[in-house]
Amino acid sequence: MRQSQFLIPTIKENPADADVQSHRLMLRAGLIRQIASGLYTWLPLGLRVLRKLEKILREELTRSGAQEVLMPVVQPSELWKESGRWEKMGPEMMRMSDRHGREFCLSPTHEEVITDLFRHEIHSYKQLPCNFFQIQTKFRDEIRPRFGVMRSREFIMKDGYSFDIDQTSFDKSYQEMYDCYSRIFTRMQLDFRAVEADTGNIGGSNSHEFQVLASSGEDTIVYASEGDYAANLEKAIAGPADPRPDPTETLEKVATPGQTTIAAVAAFLDVPRQRCLKTLIVHGENSLIALVLRGDHELNELKAAKLPGVTVPLSFADEAAIEAAVNCKPGSIGPVGLALPLYVDESALAVADWVAGANEEGFHYRGGNWGRDVPEDGVSAADFRNVVEGDKAPDGQGELKFLRGIEVGHIFQLGNIYSAPMMATVLDKNGRSIAPIMGCYGIGVTRLVAAIIEQNHDEIGIIWPEPVAPFLVHIVPLNYGKSDRVRETADGLYQTCIDENMEVLMDDRDERPGVKFADADLIGIPHRITVGDRGLKKGKVECRSRTDNETIEVSVADVLDRIRG
Repeated sequence: MRQSQFLIPTIKENPADADVQSHRLMLRAGLIRQIASGLYTWLPLGLRVLRKLEKILREELTRSGAQEVLMPVVQPSELWKESGRWEKMGPEMMRMSDRHGREFCLSPTHEEVITDLFRHEIHSYKQLPCNFFQIQTKFRDEIRPRFGVMRSREFIMKDGYSFDIDQTSFDKSYQEMYDCYSRIFTRMQLDFRAVEADTGNIGGSNSHEFQVLASSGEDTIVYASEGDYAANLEKAIAGPADPRPDPTETLEKVATPGQTTIAAVAAFLDVPRQRCLKTLIVHGENSLIALVLRGDHELNELKAAKLPGVTVPLSFADEAAIEAAVNCKPGSIGPVGLALPLYVDESALAVADWVAGANEEGFHYRGGNWGRDVPEDGVSAADFRNVVEGDKAPDGQGELKFLRGIEVGHIFQLGNIYSAPMMATVLDKNGRSIAPIMGCYGIGVTRLVAAIIEQNHDEIGIIWPEPVAPFLVHIVPLNYGKSDRVRETADGLYQTCIDENMEVLMDDRDERPGVKFADADLIGIPHRITVGDRGLKKGKVECRSRTDNETIEVSVADVLDRIRG
C-alpha cells in the first residue's frame, strides 16, 4: 500500500480528552475516530489490526473444533423473557420497539439466541459436544464510556458457546477453550495471566479471566509468589489466618468523642488499625445485617452480596435506618450486644483484644474478645474482604502479590441456567430428556487492540508485535519525488515485498524526512527501511526495528532477507 493513497490522519499533539496511552495513540496514529460518546469509526490502519486479530481467533477456534455462526445484533424480547433476563438486565441493555410495537434489544450478549438455535437444531446426545462461536457487534449502554475502545458502548466481541451432555464432557470442552485462549494470546505475543474470576451478570459458577498485564489496567490481579494460584481481586481468597491469641485484656468502655473512623479511633486510642473492628450495616431479606471486618481491610462487595440473607444487589443501610435499628449512628457501632444478624470476616475472628464501637455515640470498647464478650455461636464466619498483598496464598505456596491487568477474555461455566428455562434439551442414550451443560467464552476484539497498545508502546508511539501489526514493513524513501535512484530502489523493494506476500506500506508522500520518521515511529510498523541517496552511494539502505529502535546499514540485496530472519 502506498501511503499517499492510504488514509492515516496522524495527529501531532495528544488529544485533551484521552486519559490512557492506548486511547491517545489510537487517535494520534489514525486508527479510530469518535462520532459520539463510546462510539468509534475504525479507519483503514486500525481495521487492518482488527482483521489480523480476527484471523488468529478464527484459526485457533477452528483448530479447537468450534464452528462459526453469525447471529443478529437485534434480538426479540421474548427470548430474554424466557431466560428471565429481560427484567434483570439494567439500563446497559438498549431496548426498543419496532413499527408493530414488538419489543427488541440491541445485543449485549448472545446466550439466549444461541440457546434458541440449539433447541431447534440439536436433539440427540449423539450431536454433542458442540461448540459455536461468532465475531459480532455488541452494544452496552455504559453509563460512563471511557478509555477509548477499552470501555466503549459499541464493540466487537468474539463470543462462543458450548453444549455438553454431562460434567465430564463439559470439563474437557472448558479446558479446550482455556488452552485455545492461551494459544491465541501467546500468538499475539502478549504477556497475560489467566485468573479465577466472578461470573457477574452472565451467571453460572466457575469462570476464568484472561488479563493482559499493563500498569494502566483497571483490574487488580492477585497471584501467589511461589505457586500457580491467580485470581482477580473480586474473587481472590487468602490462606487461613494464624490462630487467635488468648485474651490479655478486659473489656473496657472508653469515651471517644468525635472519633468516628477507624483511622481516628486507632490514633486516639494508640492501637494499630488491624486490632480495630469496623461494622458495616447492609439490608437483608428480613432485617438489617451487620458485617464485621478488621479495620485495615476493605469489604469485597461481590463476596458480601453472596452471603445468605443479604439482599442482591448489595445495599448499604442509610443513617436513618441504622439509628432506627440500633439507636446509634454508624461511627460507633460494634458487635458487643448488637441485636442484628452478625457476619464476621474470618480474619476479624482471628483478632484478640480488639477495639470496636460500643453502640453508643462517642464511645468504644477496647479489650474486646470473641467468645467472652460476643458469643461465637451467635456469629457467622465468612470470607467477605478484599485480600491484601502479603496475605498467605490459599494453596500455601508463598504470599499474595498484586499486578494490574486489562481483561480481554472471559470463559464461564454456565451449567443449565439458560438451557433449562428455555427448554433446550436433548435425549440421552436412555431416551431421557436432558438440559445440556453450557459454557460461554468471550474475547473483546476491539478492546484487545487497546490492550496490545497498552503493553507495547513507548514515548514516541506504538510498537506492534509482528503477528498483529497492520503491515510488516514500512519503506521510507527520502526525496522520493526528486531522486530517480531513491524512487527506483524504493519501488523495487516495494514490489518485491508484494511479490513475496510481505505486507508493506511505502511512504511515497512529498513530506520532509522528520515528518516521515515521526509518523513511522507513531504508527509502529515492526520493520522500517529508509532509502536515501547517501546510503545508496554505498549500495546500502537503513534497516530499523521498532522494538529496539536499532538502526543498521544493510545492502539493498540483503535487506528483505534480514527482515525475514
